[in-house]
Amino acid sequence: MTSLYSFVTGPLAWIAFGIFIIGSVYRLVSMYALAKAKDGSSLAYMSWFYGLRSILAWMVPFKSQGWKSDPLMTVTTFVFHIAFLLVAVFLNAHVVLWDMNFGISIPSLPTAFGDIVSFVAIAGCAVFAYRRLSLPHVKGVTRCQDWFALILVILPFITGVLAYHQIGPVLLMTILHVLSAELLIALIPFTRLSHALFVLFTRAYMGSEFGGVRHANDW
Repeated sequence: MTSLYSFVTGPLAWIAFGIFIIGSVYRLVSMYALAKAKDGSSLAYMSWFYGLRSILAWMVPFKSQGWKSDPLMTVTTFVFHIAFLLVAVFLNAHVVLWDMNFGISIPSLPTAFGDIVSFVAIAGCAVFAYRRLSLPHVKGVTRCQDWFALILVILPFITGVLAYHQIGPVLLMTILHVLSAELLIALIPFTRLSHALFVLFTRAYMGSEFGGVRHANDW
């Protein structure tokens, strides 16, 4: 079991990051080529000003009409993504890995606070699942790949909490936590989670079209 742990935290981790980087580059290049082939003229009116205006507007909770229309989704989205970043980057165990693998030294969250943030992220995933099950306009467009993406996201948090609280075999839970995190990282470019790669470009495109062409706000 110890040798398996060494493998998943060593070579397999580098493989996961490699798949993520190569896959991300491939998706970005292929989507650019597709956009250029389908509507090359759209690239001509891409505007730094209107693009950044749109991006910044959507980064502020309840500033845009889209955020105002669904308060529960707005709060959950912002809280979840903040919790996700805090845990992924600043959790004490993760900070150690950043230092060991990349030589990057960053401050870490207090252990108890990191545990709370993990539960907040799990609660956010539960709200996302609730919306897909209960709201007709969301349920109607939910597909298997949406559930798969949600499972990919929540598994590292659940296994991490189980490992931290020593529920079940600790080493096994730790290995499952690392494996689920690596699966998440590797599959980001190829699942619904690829919105993490495209969201800034999509928002900049919409902002440029509405602001530069239609002379209106896109929110």
